[in-house]
Amino acid sequence: MPKVKTNSGAKKRFALTGTGKVKRRHAYHSHILTKKTKKQKRNLVHTGIVVTDNMKQVRDLLRLR
Repeated sequence: MPKVKTNSGAKKRFALTGTGKVKRRHAYHSHILTKKTKKQKRNLVHTGIVVTDNMKQVRDLLRLR
């Protein structure tokens, strides 16, 4: 039986915290920034935690149990 691989896109986008939660980045902060306000861009810089509704799906992509 071959090894089960971690989803490559997921391992680039998510990171684990020390307590086992999954960190994520905000969307909409990569391009077309001229029409966004300073406040909106500033608030998109910070990382967030994956909500519990999506936690199982993300942990499956990262092969965490």
